[in-house]
Amino acid sequence: MPRTATPQTEKTLAEQTGARTDEAATLIGDARERIDSLDDRIIGLIQERMAVSAVIQEARISSGGRRVNLAREMEVLGHFRDALGKPGTALAMTMLELCRGRI
Repeated sequence: MPRTATPQTEKTLAEQTGARTDEAATLIGDARERIDSLDDRIIGLIQERMAVSAVIQEARISSGGRRVNLAREMEVLGHFRDALGKPGTALAMTMLELCRGRI
């Protein structure tokens, strides 16, 4: 969803982006809109992952198991680290924390 400024705080696109030319400002503005759209999709996917994780946790707990499977979490951490480097591990930890428990 595009973000809009109120009339009293409206700035030129160049001021909003820090660009020195109108061409660069337009490119940055368009790219930021795409990033906002991607962020919305990522949030939706994480929310979907949280729901699927809750189903798994419920099944595990109701069968007498533990809420968290640490071996599986290590696999996820490794996958993110391999794909994104060290920051991927931190991202995966945050995602796992979000998905761990509302049961």
